Amino acid sequence: MAVMNPSGTETIPQHHDESLVVYAEDGTPIAATRFRPGVAPAARLVIASATGVPRAFYRRFARYAAARGFETYTFDYRGIGDSAPADLRGYEVDFLDWARQDLAAVVAACDADGLPLYYAGHSYGGHALGLLPDHPRVARAAFFAVGAGWHGWMPWSERVRVLAMWHVVAPVLAAWKGYLPWSLIGNGEDLPLTVYRQWKRWCSLPHYYFDEPAMTDELTGFAEVRTPIVAINALDDGWAPPRSRDAFMRGYGNAPWRGIDLEPGVIGLRAIGHMGYFRAGAEHLWAQVIDWYFGNDAFALASRHD
Repeated sequence: MAVMNPSGTETIPQHHDESLVVYAEDGTPIAATRFRPGVAPAARLVIASATGVPRAFYRRFARYAAARGFETYTFDYRGIGDSAPADLRGYEVDFLDWARQDLAAVVAACDADGLPLYYAGHSYGGHALGLLPDHPRVARAAFFAVGAGWHGWMPWSERVRVLAMWHVVAPVLAAWKGYLPWSLIGNGEDLPLTVYRQWKRWCSLPHYYFDEPAMTDELTGFAEVRTPIVAINALDDGWAPPRSRDAFMRGYGNAPWRGIDLEPGVIGLRAIGHMGYFRAGAEHLWAQVIDWYFGNDAFALASRHD
């Protein structure tokens, strides 16, 4: 079915998916997919993944965005999906590489002809914008399930599960494999050991890496972000409830941002959790996000604050 853009003209729903490789500044190849609209693109959109989530997970949303006229890019961070080596043992990579090298390379690939660039960040993808060297290129950003990761912001049921994961399950698995075999417990792609250790450390802090003294110099770019942001968090997301989002978003202190507390039923879903924003059935949410990129700020969703 065709959809309408804000001018009222029909957008052709055809799109073309194209696999490609972009090269980070340090020469690392990054696997990506470009979703081309069936007409000349009105803008470009980069989708930055959550930790351990391969780019294929975002295919439906990317195709929807392409049908609305966005040339859309998904990609795998180094060590994840098609950007991973054959063996993760001994593979040295961290979250800063993902933002400053991998994400930066994809953003640079979008700078061919000056079209507006928009951003969708899922969980870590929302963290990464403030680490991106060229963040002023981004005209608007939508974050999904962004939070500080600290167990104290979580409901009790999730808190117990997460503490058991960090202090019992993950250390045993990591010692056994030499990396975190995340896939064995159904939590996504396997993670390099350095990423796992960094993540565990930051999630022990109420404001994530903003409470890490060693990160003070690394995080100066957050204060420079002026990009308008909408940060959407489902009320049934135990990992990143709205108060976890609010704790993290303090780091974007100079950016105009709006928090959306999302009831699943408002967009016709029975549940969203941490991952459901990009699954089939969330098209009503996608439509409002795309409208927001186009400049329509009237979200028909439950709003916490501006």
